[in-house]
Amino acid sequence: MSNVGVEKDRFGVTADGVPVDRYTLVGRGGTTLRLITYGAAVTELHVPDRDGRTDDVVLGFDRLEQYETESPYFGCVVGRVAFRITEGRFELDGKPYELTLNTGPHHLHGGVKGLSWVVWDAEPLDGETPAVKLTHRSPDGDQGYPGNLDLAIVYSLTDRNEMRIEYTATTDAPTPVNLSHHGYFNLAGAGSGDVWDHTLWLDADRYSVTDEAIIPTGELAPVEGTRFDFTRPTPLGARLERTGDTTAGYDLAYLLRRHEKETGTGPICRNGPENAPHKLDLSRFPRVATMHEPTTGRVMEVESNAPAVVLYTGEYLDGTLRGKGGTVYPRHAAFCLEPGHLPDSVHHPGFPSVILRPGETYRHTLVYRFSTQ
Repeated sequence: MSNVGVEKDRFGVTADGVPVDRYTLVGRGGTTLRLITYGAAVTELHVPDRDGRTDDVVLGFDRLEQYETESPYFGCVVGRVAFRITEGRFELDGKPYELTLNTGPHHLHGGVKGLSWVVWDAEPLDGETPAVKLTHRSPDGDQGYPGNLDLAIVYSLTDRNEMRIEYTATTDAPTPVNLSHHGYFNLAGAGSGDVWDHTLWLDADRYSVTDEAIIPTGELAPVEGTRFDFTRPTPLGARLERTGDTTAGYDLAYLLRRHEKETGTGPICRNGPENAPHKLDLSRFPRVATMHEPTTGRVMEVESNAPAVVLYTGEYLDGTLRGKGGTVYPRHAAFCLEPGHLPDSVHHPGFPSVILRPGETYRHTLVYRFSTQ
C-alpha cells in the first residue's frame, strides 16, 4: 500500500474459529502502521531514519497462532488493569473481589484472558488522517472484575509522524480500569540487537519501589543517585547491574512530574474518584519521555495524560521466540514505555486512583511521535 489511507485484509482465524482482520494505515509523513483485531495489537510500525530508509521498529509475529499461544503481550492493549495486582485480590466499596491469576500467585495485565486475548470489533474512521476504531464489551465478572465495561480504542497516524492511541471506557458498576499499550520498540529496527545504546529522557523524579517479586511496597522513592535516574538523557546501558552472566535491565514504574504538579500533592495522592484518570486535565498531553537511537538517528517522543509510566527492557525475552521473518528475539531486544497508572494501585491509598464509576468516562491518550536527528 502506497497511498495515504486505510486498507483491510484477513490476518487469520483463531483456534475458536473467529476471524481476525488486519488494518494497514499509511500516513503522509512516511509512517505505516499495521494492527490486528486480536488484542487490538500493533504488528508493524514502519518509520523512516535520518537517511529516509524505513524500518519496522516493533517486535511481533507473522502468524496469528503465535499471538494466541506465544506472545509476551507484543503490541497489544493490556487491561482491564495493566500491570500487577498482588494476589489477584482487591476490595472496592467494602466488597472483596478475586481475579484470575496468571503470573504465579498474582494477576497481570488483566488476567488469563484479559483484553490482550480477545477479538475486537473494528471499523475505519472517516477524517483527514487514517484511523481505525476498535470496540469491545468486557462483561460483568470478566476475569473477576465487577461491572460491564464498554471500551473503545482509536488508532490514528497524524501528519507529524505520530501514532496516536485514544482509549475510552464506561461502566455500569464501580470497577478498576488502567489501560496501556504494550509495544516492544527497537528504534534501530526490530531484531537488530539489544537496546542498550538507546538514550532515554524521562520526566519523572520518583519511582515505585518493589520487592523481589516486582510487587510495589507503596514507597515512591527519589530517582536521584540511583540507576533509575533518566531526568537527563542517558543511554539505557549506562548503569546496568551485572551479576556473573546475568545483566539486569529495567522493569519499574515512575510517577510523572506532570501528575505531581497538577495535583499539588507531590508523591502522596488521595485515593478517590477526584484523582481518577478522567479527572485530570485531558486537553493536555505533555511529553513524558524521549528515546533516541544514535545509528539511525530515530527519535521517539511519548506524550500522555496518564500519571505514570512503566519502563521495561525485555527482561523475559530469552531467545526462544521467533518473530517476523523468523527473527530471534533475545533478552533486551526491545524497550517498552507504557504510560498508565502505577502498578497495584488498588492496594495503595497513596497512589492515584484507578476506580471508574457509573456516569464517568475513562479517557487515556497516548502519542508516540517519530522524528530524526
